[in-house]
Amino acid sequence: MYTATGKINDAEGIVIQYADLVKKMAYQVKAKLPASVEIDDLIQAGMIGLLDAASRYQENKGAQFKTYASQRIHGSMMDELRSADWLPRGIRKQMRDVEKAIHGLQQRLGRAPTESEVAMQLKISISDYHQLLTECGGHQLIYFEDFQKTDDEDHFLDRHVKNDSSDVINVLLARGFKGALKDAVDKLPEREKLLMGLYYEQELNLKEIGAVMNVTESRVSQLHSQAVARIRSILKEQLWTGPA
Repeated sequence: MYTATGKINDAEGIVIQYADLVKKMAYQVKAKLPASVEIDDLIQAGMIGLLDAASRYQENKGAQFKTYASQRIHGSMMDELRSADWLPRGIRKQMRDVEKAIHGLQQRLGRAPTESEVAMQLKISISDYHQLLTECGGHQLIYFEDFQKTDDEDHFLDRHVKNDSSDVINVLLARGFKGALKDAVDKLPEREKLLMGLYYEQELNLKEIGAVMNVTESRVSQLHSQAVARIRSILKEQLWTGPA
């Protein structure tokens, strides 16, 4: 398994020997994440980390290969999660525009605006609005960037983090934030509230939700993007303060 230089060169043997370790770590990471995170994506990323560890490891590092590989596997999974947290800048701006439109209409109408009303507020056709929601299918409730204030971004959680990644986790786990999030979901139109329950609580995928709601998978994706925009808008409106 080792060459004269101390490097592992039997990639197939390494994968077979440590596949269970990768799967175990993937399920440990998945247990702390939303249902939208696919276990297969984590396993694939972990395997890439394992192979990278095999190519880089040298016995004279002083660490056991399993210890070294575990670090590389975990790091690769974290890289996968960070990449999943990314949307093109233009699309992120479009979704902020949707959030602002929803917020303005909510304030003026005193109720959740319809899709047609949001499209009119954005000065686009309903078909273009649906297309925008489809393109923003990866939109999420919370981004790490929400905790990092910049001049051209509209962040609403940055004041709760003191430049420490562990603070981000504490904010998200705080009872005040979870209560605010629950209230925001409760204010959704019934159809979107049902969708979010099926997605995050029942852990159904988009195709399965489509079957339950009798709509296409692409329509579920549109409704999910819109529900996320509504929730983010409500959270901003509440000006959630969280822990001091």
